Amino acid sequence: MNDEVEFHADRTQELFVPAVVPAVPPQHGGAEVVEAAAYRGATKFEREVVEKLAAAAARSVPGVVELGGDVARFFNAVLDKVGLDKVGDATRGVTAKVDGLDVEITVVLVLAAGEVAAQVTAEVRRKVIEAVEHYGLHVSNVDVEVDDIRL
Repeated sequence: MNDEVEFHADRTQELFVPAVVPAVPPQHGGAEVVEAAAYRGATKFEREVVEKLAAAAARSVPGVVELGGDVARFFNAVLDKVGLDKVGDATRGVTAKVDGLDVEITVVLVLAAGEVAAQVTAEVRRKVIEAVEHYGLHVSNVDVEVDDIRL
């Protein structure tokens, strides 16, 4: 048998070709440094950042009166009375689980009376996903819980 590879039409042959050829980072400085930034570190998002983004997006949906469950809203009312009305508002009603760039989010909200819950929650889900994924994260799940209805 010789060292040359023979082609046989009746046999399956495998050939591995990478779909994406990774770029080689430059070995020196200069203008090429900007292109190599991805090779020089990682980006990490804290849970609180994701919660703020999701809360802002959820509040922007018509039909959402307030965010948070009964206990969170009670403590917020107490804080409002003692002059700390902005404490905890940015993330109230939203919890996020961040695993690298994958995110799972839960939004607890108060619905306005007369609104169709399915429409409002679907819009909340859409806006939250859009807002968070705009920052390069991947939202794998958004659960929306309607805790109360404001009459």
